[in-house]
Amino acid sequence: MIWQLDLLILTLVVVCGIATITVKDLLGASVIFGVYSFLMCLLWAEMGAVDVAFTEATVGAGVSTVLFIAAILRTTRRSKD
Repeated sequence: MIWQLDLLILTLVVVCGIATITVKDLLGASVIFGVYSFLMCLLWAEMGAVDVAFTEATVGAGVSTVLFIAAILRTTRRSKD
C-alpha cells in the first residue's frame, strides 16, 4: 500500500466529515456526505477490501445519497436558524 495515498484519502475523509456536520444547507450536506462515502470506497479499495468497497459504493455513495436528495426535495431545503 502507498501510505501517502492512504493519508491523503484519510485527510479528505475527515474534512468531508467535518464539512457535513457544519454545512447549514441540507442539499450541500447530502452531496458532501456522498463524497465522503465515495472516499471511503476508495480507502477500502486501497486496503484490499474490494467487496466492502463495492458495497460502500453502491449503498453509501449511490442509494443513500439519492434517497437523501429525494427526501430534501420533498421538504424544505434550508434550516430555520
